[in-house]
Amino acid sequence: MDSDDVYRVGQERNVSMDIREAIKARHSVRQYKDLPIAEDLKAELEQEIAECNRESGLHIQIIYDDPECFDTFLSHYGKFSNVKNYIAIVGKKSDQLEELGGYYGQRIVLRAQMLGLNTCWVGGTYGKGKCRADSAAGEKIVCVIAIGYGENEGTKHKSKPVEKLCEVPEDKMPVWFKNGIVGAMMAPTALNQQKFRVTLEGDEAFITAKAGAFSKVDLGIVKYNFEAASGHRCG
Repeated sequence: MDSDDVYRVGQERNVSMDIREAIKARHSVRQYKDLPIAEDLKAELEQEIAECNRESGLHIQIIYDDPECFDTFLSHYGKFSNVKNYIAIVGKKSDQLEELGGYYGQRIVLRAQMLGLNTCWVGGTYGKGKCRADSAAGEKIVCVIAIGYGENEGTKHKSKPVEKLCEVPEDKMPVWFKNGIVGAMMAPTALNQQKFRVTLEGDEAFITAKAGAFSKVDLGIVKYNFEAASGHRCG
């Protein structure tokens, strides 16, 4: 399936980007310009994060001007450079924490893309002991998201064929479901493993994921992309 068959992205940067355009335009970026995030964009990001925290009960935070968190051997090995701003996915320990973190983190990531910023989900290649995010008793820092003005827009990741991710034949997919599948296929996942499966039962979509490192975070990310692209909630 070619995503261009389902929806297309406007090429003009001065045209407001909608959510499906943001899904297509957003790629992981590891190298950033040495520029502070503009104050008006900070305000919009902080408002989005506050709304996500109210809805989810999470304690997501954005940290500015902190180069120490990514000043580690693993970060340099992972080819990160000039990462001075990051979003920390934090919340009370629970079975739902990682999936919730992925879901709401991706909502913030796509909002950042719509504001002209770049991002990268980071699970293990940052300085966990250097992260300045607050975590109260009973809370956990799940992962972080690098954010800023990228040196580039990143590159599109390869995706598994649609039949490996969904058992529904393309000619049997409702349009909304097909849009959702395209969004899910564009979702970032740990090591690009795409360990998820999408099914359709009646008029409802369900997404599951195999066990693995950060697979629950990935599941939340994929669910958000599917819902944003399709306009339908999924289970």
